[in-house]
Amino acid sequence: MKYAFPDNFWWGSASSALQTEGAREGETTWDYWFAREPNRFHNGVGPQQTSTFYQHWKTDIQLLKQLNHNSFRTSISWARLIPDGIGEVNPEAVDFYHQVIDELNEQGITPFITLFHFDMPMAMQAIGGWENREVVDAYARYAQICFELFGDRVLHWFTFNEPIVPVEGGYLYDFHYPNVVDFRRAATVAYHTVLAHAKAVQAYRAGHYAGEIGIVLNLTPSYPRSQNPADVKAAHIADLMFNRSFLDPVLRGEYPADLVALLKAYDQLPACKPEDSALIAEGKIDLLGVNYYQPRRVKCRDSAVNPQAPFMPEWFFDNYDMPGRKMNPYRGWEIYAPGIYDILVNLRDNYGNPRCFISENGMGVENEQRFIENGQINDKYRIEFISEHLTWLHKGISEGCNCLGYHMWTFIDNWSWCNAYKNRYGFIQLDVETQQRTIKKSGEWFAATALNNRFEQE
Repeated sequence: MKYAFPDNFWWGSASSALQTEGAREGETTWDYWFAREPNRFHNGVGPQQTSTFYQHWKTDIQLLKQLNHNSFRTSISWARLIPDGIGEVNPEAVDFYHQVIDELNEQGITPFITLFHFDMPMAMQAIGGWENREVVDAYARYAQICFELFGDRVLHWFTFNEPIVPVEGGYLYDFHYPNVVDFRRAATVAYHTVLAHAKAVQAYRAGHYAGEIGIVLNLTPSYPRSQNPADVKAAHIADLMFNRSFLDPVLRGEYPADLVALLKAYDQLPACKPEDSALIAEGKIDLLGVNYYQPRRVKCRDSAVNPQAPFMPEWFFDNYDMPGRKMNPYRGWEIYAPGIYDILVNLRDNYGNPRCFISENGMGVENEQRFIENGQINDKYRIEFISEHLTWLHKGISEGCNCLGYHMWTFIDNWSWCNAYKNRYGFIQLDVETQQRTIKKSGEWFAATALNNRFEQE
């Protein structure tokens, strides 16, 4: 079978400032946390040990060109640009991002720029982070500065990457700083993130820039164990909390009524101001980035909730281990390519078929050196993973879904939060000691696919 994609389809990959740049001046929550609890990080490897994009940006962009990228998403580091979050702009950071953006454009690689990819300036976290509306205003100022500096050459902007993750990690499940377990505070963080997003969209519209603005959401389709009403309801609540809590505000300009009713019933609603709803309505986006890695399979709870336990999403569902599912054993995630199609069909049928693209999809594998043949990693498992997902993506497009591109996570093996370099995701192998870059088989495959705008599946 041959799978051809529409003309001008976006082929590329995604990365982030904090995971690639290194050599930072401004302290982030990650730097602060690592200095205090290095044991929480795989092999004690912290956020200073990156793939050194700050030094190697020019040759790295040449590698992007070699892989036939026509687009590439990365982020601006708020802490690099404005080290204390609210004060003076760092001129060295401005020069760096000017150079990166100009070089990408010169090489025919369209820059897609994210404003916030988990890297809160520590000075902002110290006053409460997203729990504090002052930080919402500081972020809106930061966004406006970025638009003014780079908006003439960046035509695709994203306010946040995966905004549900800092909510889950920092305020529910203890895998990001500040390691709080408190649903109401989590709801406040999520709500203020939506307000911050809307303020950035408002600033972008007011500036009459030539491009478009959106957000990147990691969507995890919620599949019920069965069609039993209790299982269906469990999946619906998981979907409300983890997907629609951001999807509905940014595409419909309002929250799902049943999510609001649920949180109200349990006294978990954040504090709202009368003017907030009009602001949220102004935050509707032009372009949705969809990060898809795995589905969420749920069933109704089998046991009663401990009334003394903290209120959590899992009061309403249990995770379900579906028999026979295909797993990535290194990450502990299910591999389910049809999920990418189901997301697109949901967007088409229930959200007015917005302009969207797959902004991340990827497979992390441990100890890839096992697969070196003639000096190159033969990661045929990654080629199989990508082609399976592209097959289902192609089906969605052929059925009218408005998907404009596919970006892989990631371009070069990079530092990955608490996992450091445990799992490798890149098209290009990174030797952490020498910083040498070597293209993997998947990189060659992707370069050919992007060049031809098609691939063949046996």
